[in-house]
Amino acid sequence: MIIVSKHQLFVGTALLALTAGALYGCKDFLTDASSPQGTLDAGTLANRTGVEGTLIGAYRTLDCSTSSSAWGCAASNWVFGSVASDDSYKGSDGSDQPPINDIEGYHWGTPRAEEYLNGKWAQVYEGVVRSNATLRLLAQVMAASPGEISAADADGIEGEALFLRAHYHFEAWRMWGRIPYYREDDTDFRKPNLASDAVVDEILADLDAAIAKLPTAPRNGQKGRATQWTAKAYKGRLQVYAGQWAEAVTTLRDVVNNGPYELEESFDHVWTGFADRQNGLETIWAYQASNDDEPGGNNANFGERLNFPYSGSHFGCCGFNQPSQNLVNFYRVDAAGLPLALSDPNNWNASDANFTASNLAPVDPRLDWTVGRDRVPFKDWGLYLCSADKDECIDQAWVRDPDNGGPYGPKKNVHEQASGAESSTGWQPQQLNSVNIHLYRYADLLLLLAEALVETNDLAGATALVNQVRARAGVTAQGPGTSADDIAVPINDPSITWAVYRVGLYPVFTNQDYARQAVRAERRLELAMEGQRLFDLRRWDAAETILNGYINGIGGGAEENRRLYLRQAETFTDKHSLYPLPQIQIDLSKVGGQPTLTQNPGW
Repeated sequence: MIIVSKHQLFVGTALLALTAGALYGCKDFLTDASSPQGTLDAGTLANRTGVEGTLIGAYRTLDCSTSSSAWGCAASNWVFGSVASDDSYKGSDGSDQPPINDIEGYHWGTPRAEEYLNGKWAQVYEGVVRSNATLRLLAQVMAASPGEISAADADGIEGEALFLRAHYHFEAWRMWGRIPYYREDDTDFRKPNLASDAVVDEILADLDAAIAKLPTAPRNGQKGRATQWTAKAYKGRLQVYAGQWAEAVTTLRDVVNNGPYELEESFDHVWTGFADRQNGLETIWAYQASNDDEPGGNNANFGERLNFPYSGSHFGCCGFNQPSQNLVNFYRVDAAGLPLALSDPNNWNASDANFTASNLAPVDPRLDWTVGRDRVPFKDWGLYLCSADKDECIDQAWVRDPDNGGPYGPKKNVHEQASGAESSTGWQPQQLNSVNIHLYRYADLLLLLAEALVETNDLAGATALVNQVRARAGVTAQGPGTSADDIAVPINDPSITWAVYRVGLYPVFTNQDYARQAVRAERRLELAMEGQRLFDLRRWDAAETILNGYINGIGGGAEENRRLYLRQAETFTDKHSLYPLPQIQIDLSKVGGQPTLTQNPGW
């Protein structure tokens, strides 16, 4: 859940009001001012309004906060988690945003890749800076004017800032592992990297401190603010990432048994532009975009704006983050409705063909909530058009360059036509919307708990959680989409002519190895295109095998034969277990000519 309600968060906030006042105060400074005017400093902000506005500024950094040409700052991590994995191609055409080409091809040490890596570094540490500024300003106001902020609100503000600081450091940690950790009393940014385990300890300390301060419900009743349950859920997530299995079971079971979260009744309620479905029970932590509240549209999903069908569609641009053939094939199921990748590991990925509406091989219905494919309804926007005939595909132009990016398109981040979530401001506003970008949701938590149960050998418990997620997946599928009422229909609805949908439940897992495979497969099916995949593969120590197989051949198919540019991909090795630190940050860390930051091994 990210910040506050949308318009309260980005429009008319105290921070924006103060900024506007500062700008007005500067209008005649060249002729009238004998001393600086309009400065927005700690003295100006040293009041309740300033503290709350500074905190909102810390939330805002969850997504790209300015009009940048680099989309490495996107809240969803689509570049670093999806394109760099087996979920998606860069898409578009080969010449657009070339830094992403290097990231997709595992050439992470190039200057072009560093451009995006440094954008991500700048984003997460800007969030840390703003979180720490909130904590310092809060302490200043509480000392100078003890009655201005109530004790309950002071605790809430402190807890939210601590949680945000933990989140931003977590984002840096799963990118780079060995990172510096900054607290509000640090006065020099040139701190050395901590060992990875030490970073985990620091994040856990911040999460525990946040849990002790935060209320159980969103402060001021504003959905999107971090709560005690947000921080507890996040703690369990970190414990799974760190391999603290028993501790993760305890933490996550508490959230499941006593927390406020539930699965949405239908998958189409998870990723949606409909306002009455947002911030629902499945939302733990999400970037909440807001449309039409500032002229450039940057408070909408700026970080996702490239990830829409091309000019033949309503959206007009830009064709990035296209689902891979490997991902589409992964949604195929066997006669029992279970992943074909598990029951036929040598052949599930054999098909190179565009999986169009005429192919009625049975699939998991989450395929068509995740991927736009030829002649299948695209939410309520009509049929996604990109046929197996390349020339026809180009003429219809929902896909920018099928030779480069394949025939498919991303779907989760796209709003429904009937939702009213589309922006009307900024460049190409059809690409901007107020769809919440889930950074952590309850299905993710259930599968993390299932993973921890597998590792602690509670196979029955893990099976039950995986089946809970699968049962929800079997409730509805993409419908005809002729109106808001038939975007979603039962998976066996007679209106469905473009697919055969099938979802089976697992018998109790019989052994730990199979249980691991099933949980990991379910995470891909459920969370595909959500920026999670590479981070999952790396923490499972499976990235080298899976991603080299993705390029060279796995399950009967090789991506280097589907997207020929991938023949130039670098072999994924141990050094790719972490992204390289941006060299510019190492250079900036120098003290006495010697850097305090050290580069990750192999880079």
